Amino acid sequence: MGLPNVARYPEATVVRGETSVLIHFSGPYGQQKMSVPLQYVAGDAETAELRLLAQLQQIGYTVRREEDFPAS
Repeated sequence: MGLPNVARYPEATVVRGETSVLIHFSGPYGQQKMSVPLQYVAGDAETAELRLLAQLQQIGYTVRREEDFPAS
């Protein structure tokens, strides 16, 4: 599974939970969510979250970090 097109979903919000990192993409075409289990990322959870934020920004997304999972 790849990342959504940055032109269609230019904003990415990253939220770290206890067992996974949630990436919420949004833009003029709506929203998409992606959950990555922490067991699949290297290093500790905070380092993985910060690395992910930097990588998404490097790709071209406008990134934001939130503390808690949003209410569904």
